Amino acid sequence: MDKNISFTLKVWRQRGPKEKGSFVSYQMKDIPTDTSFLEMLDILNEELINKGEEPIVFDHDCREGICGMCSLYVNGHPHGPATGATTCQLYMRRFKDGDTITVEPWRSAGFPVIRDLMVDRSAYDKIMQAGGYVSINTGGVPDANAIPIPKEKADLAMDAASCIGCGACVAACKNGSAMLFVSAKVSQLALLPQGKVEAARRAKAMLSKMDELGFGNCTNTRACEAECPKCVSISNIARLNREFIKAKLKD
Repeated sequence: MDKNISFTLKVWRQRGPKEKGSFVSYQMKDIPTDTSFLEMLDILNEELINKGEEPIVFDHDCREGICGMCSLYVNGHPHGPATGATTCQLYMRRFKDGDTITVEPWRSAGFPVIRDLMVDRSAYDKIMQAGGYVSINTGGVPDANAIPIPKEKADLAMDAASCIGCGACVAACKNGSAMLFVSAKVSQLALLPQGKVEAARRAKAMLSKMDELGFGNCTNTRACEAECPKCVSISNIARLNREFIKAKLKD
């Protein structure tokens, strides 16, 4: 049987990157518990628009846990308290009647606030442009079984490729490090034959771009792994470090 809850929603409002922001509280009444978190924000925005007030700006796209755009910090957790889920997969049944729910944008030098809960995550695109691809001509598409890849490595590559680039790892890290993201993107190629040719250049270029864009260093607290909505393992960071050391030794 469906249930409704009422709660206080504290939302970060900020008109622009250079404006000073603050929390604004809204009283939410009789919200069905089978409503998703983003649907709840939609309901609030409809109420604000009807009152002639500015709606809350937040990022979203697929609402299926695929695109990673629903980057919200909910009650101290990137994407909220649910494990292995994005904000769009978070439902109001996770909260109790009378709760106070605090919603913030990602907090990182690499992800400046655009407005309210939306941040500029284009830094991740720049890191990918620095080397997260295979640029050599590998010819036509071979048969799936033509290139012998051990299943263990194929599985690890697929696990790394599950990273959706949402930025939760950066938001969770006390240093604002993007190492989990970068390591996942390096690992998915480093484990496969197609990625070996440019392996050295890739590791150096992506790490260099990460540092240039203002992300912090990894101190291995594993907060990124704990908060990642796709449960990407920090073993990828160890692999990235090995790829980087090998690249520097070649130099």
